[in-house]
Amino acid sequence: MRISFLIALPAIFFQSIAWGQSANIDRKVDSVLALMTLDEKIGQLNQLSSDFVATGPITPDGDKQDRVRQGKVGSYLNMTGAARTRSLQAIAMQSRLKIPLLFAQDVIHGYRTIFPIPLAEAASWDLSIIERSARIAAIEAAACGIHWTFAPMVDIARDPRWGRVMEGAGEDTYLGSLIATARVKGFQGKGLGSLDAVMACAKHFAAYGAAEGGRDYNTTDMSLRRLHEVYLPPFKAAADAGVASFMNSFNDINGIPATGSSYLQRTLLKGDWKFNGLVVSDWGSIGEMINHGYAADMTDAAKKAITAGSDIDMESRAYAGQLADLIKRKEVNESVIDDAVRRVLRKKFELGLFDDPYRFSDEAREKAAWNAPEHRQAAREMARKSIVLLRNDSIKKISKPILPLSNVSGKKIALIGPLVKAIGDNNGFWSYSWPDDSTRIVSLWNGMENKLGSTKNLSYAKGCELTGSDTSGFAAARLAARRSDIVVISVGETGNMSGEAKSRSDLKLPGMQEQLVKEMVATGKPVVVLISAGRPLVFNWISENVPSIVYTWWLGTEAGNAIADVLFGDYNPSGKLPMTFPRSEGQIPIYYNHFNTGRPFKNDTDNIYVTAYTDLRNSPRYPFGYGLSYSKFEYGKIVLSADSMSVGGSIRAKVTITNSGTYAGEEVVQLYIQDVAASLVRPVRELKGFQKIRLAPGESREIEFVITEKELAFYQEDLRFMAEPGQFRVFIGGSSAAEEGISFWLKAR
Repeated sequence: MRISFLIALPAIFFQSIAWGQSANIDRKVDSVLALMTLDEKIGQLNQLSSDFVATGPITPDGDKQDRVRQGKVGSYLNMTGAARTRSLQAIAMQSRLKIPLLFAQDVIHGYRTIFPIPLAEAASWDLSIIERSARIAAIEAAACGIHWTFAPMVDIARDPRWGRVMEGAGEDTYLGSLIATARVKGFQGKGLGSLDAVMACAKHFAAYGAAEGGRDYNTTDMSLRRLHEVYLPPFKAAADAGVASFMNSFNDINGIPATGSSYLQRTLLKGDWKFNGLVVSDWGSIGEMINHGYAADMTDAAKKAITAGSDIDMESRAYAGQLADLIKRKEVNESVIDDAVRRVLRKKFELGLFDDPYRFSDEAREKAAWNAPEHRQAAREMARKSIVLLRNDSIKKISKPILPLSNVSGKKIALIGPLVKAIGDNNGFWSYSWPDDSTRIVSLWNGMENKLGSTKNLSYAKGCELTGSDTSGFAAARLAARRSDIVVISVGETGNMSGEAKSRSDLKLPGMQEQLVKEMVATGKPVVVLISAGRPLVFNWISENVPSIVYTWWLGTEAGNAIADVLFGDYNPSGKLPMTFPRSEGQIPIYYNHFNTGRPFKNDTDNIYVTAYTDLRNSPRYPFGYGLSYSKFEYGKIVLSADSMSVGGSIRAKVTITNSGTYAGEEVVQLYIQDVAASLVRPVRELKGFQKIRLAPGESREIEFVITEKELAFYQEDLRFMAEPGQFRVFIGGSSAAEEGISFWLKAR
């Protein structure tokens, strides 16, 4: 539908639109740009937040709506809902050129239907369902007037003290790159302009996950080689997948704030990678370059940011206040502004907003997407696949593992702990609160009741709060445990203990929760511990003394149902850890693909004059890629198609996997490669492939991986990406600790 506001546009602009589908978008962009005043151009680079839901420190200022009416705002964040966005868009249509607004929002792991936190989704190692999660989030958000999500976060993170690990895909570059691609495809669907697609945003560019000490917003210092090899590949994968936008990171890299880095934005992203989308600062990061000591004042900050290639100023007001004077003084060339504006306008054309600025603000479509049952079912499936079984040992009383609880059908179960009846915490950080959350979000108690059909075999005691030192609830917990046959304890963080600005130096269970677990174990009853968190935690006593441990992260709207599905065996857990779990905070940063040293440790007992601690084992509590099943998967010998390959050739690695258990289940078969000796020190092993397979009890399957030169290549000192002839070792197994290995050689040309 051609809407009436076009009639009021100047003739040349109307003609550029009337050319319609035959005209190139770039020609349309240029025709609009030619009509714009300098102030209107700068307005397109100015992003403000509504005061509706703030995701950063609000800057008090004047009438924001009047700025929109004057064409001095190009995009808005934190303005959601079909009615609200339509209302504000109508104000934008009162501006001289009637250029529509972009509405942006942090839709991180769901909008109306909340999916597991991204780190939990990464534990599924299931790219198709991760893409589906983002697809549903886009459908719901787009129906509510949102054009642009600030996701996915693709930062590689090796330090669980950093609260934002919950928002990414973990520590591994290969897995993280694949998940980045899946999420971009999910958000953007069939392409911008589709009514169920939103612009994705790869963030935070770059190396934010390497903040020193795991402290949010902190400095980052690393070689360009490590930057290219570890931290940039997920961003490149997102760019290759057609991501619409990038967001700068808060940190400096080697002394230059990312927002002011010409190397990242001009040389690499817009140059080498030929990225034609737009770049947005993070909240206030342009102005924060003053705090870094990199910019003298707001004028200097605006100059350095726009020159470096940061197109949109989110909430600093630097561009709006300073760019016009900088251009008049010829300190910034207007062509730099024009390039940034073109990028913004191009996305507005691609979204179809010039044809109909209200096309995403459709209350009927919003209502239809609001409670779609298929979205909830997808969230339940995603949540089940995200759960990681860490331990499930046999116990004497029943001569088998406690889990699944179908093994002990009809027994009385005590549900103990501060998270049993939690509601909002299940959504974790970066999620939305809706008025009907109390009835919509499924708690663990609700999920168990739904599974059993009643609560007659269930009892409950909170035991303690998530934080604090009060133990007055222990007595009721002990009584409930003694009156039951099995104890299920739900402990962890609060939902907002992990996330932005949520760095923690102590990763142990807060408050008296570990003591509560000890009290329950002391009753002599079989105990299952559920741990809900947004990051790897340290829980050594539980790991060593509790026979069944399930890591449930934060699973979203369908959390309770998904957990019950796993506890009772209706879903056999298949999750694998996307981050290494430390034994102690003193081991951090800890990650599987580390370099060796001249004095590598040999085991966890002989640690004299080697790289080791005198008071702690070197090995992690749980390695990257680890996760158990109710099934047992056995790996055969690795067989190579040859013992050498030539540059440009390939080699096949085969292994047979057998389900020797009594349950059908899924296994993530993981391929790791080690470059034995190279011109630069290489990691002890690197993930280079994986396949998720399902096997019936007793079933065997041969799995094949094709290894090419690409899997063997690495960045040289001069940043050339190439493989070197030499010896390589292949490991295939169920985690990064796989011991079965075999060697082959890459021959020179």
